[in-house]
Amino acid sequence: MGKTPPGQTREKVFRFVHEKLLEGRPPTMKEIADQMGFQTSQTAREHLERLAHDGRLEKLPGARGYRVVGGASAAPVPVVGRVVAGGLSFATEDIEGYEAVEGGHSLFGLRVRGASMRDAGILDGDLVLVRPQATARTGEIVVALVGDEATVKVLHRAGRRLELRPRNPAFRRITPKELRILGKVVEVRRRIR
Repeated sequence: MGKTPPGQTREKVFRFVHEKLLEGRPPTMKEIADQMGFQTSQTAREHLERLAHDGRLEKLPGARGYRVVGGASAAPVPVVGRVVAGGLSFATEDIEGYEAVEGGHSLFGLRVRGASMRDAGILDGDLVLVRPQATARTGEIVVALVGDEATVKVLHRAGRRLELRPRNPAFRRITPKELRILGKVVEVRRRIR
């Protein structure tokens, strides 16, 4: 690995270790060395020791014993695919990665595609964090399955009839004969590109 400005390599090591810890797979010294292009595992060990000295990692017992300082309550939330904020789309579950979420132990994430929830502040490309639950109240934003198709909408009850409403006047309501609520949207995350 060529010479990099001070701190850049250590930051890359920290990000790699942090990502692997969130996935629940603490990396070995060899995995860190291979990922960073170090010639020896000792270089990886030195970076980890320095990160521990700087207070960013805490050394725990065991060969792979590190944790991110201040990250004890953050949980790795799986991003399990995409959900349409528009019409309906075939629902698939395919883990794309993980997102660190404070207190997110039972949540899952979905990447939004479409603009039907624009006026609720949910935009194309946003990540919605969803608490799995089979019921919701009128006015709550849910991820629902209609047949094999999933969508994110506002749930509305009219007597015994359920309706999924967009938050963009360019889109129509969905009044399915059957629907299954997969969960309630509890947070929206957006990355600035």
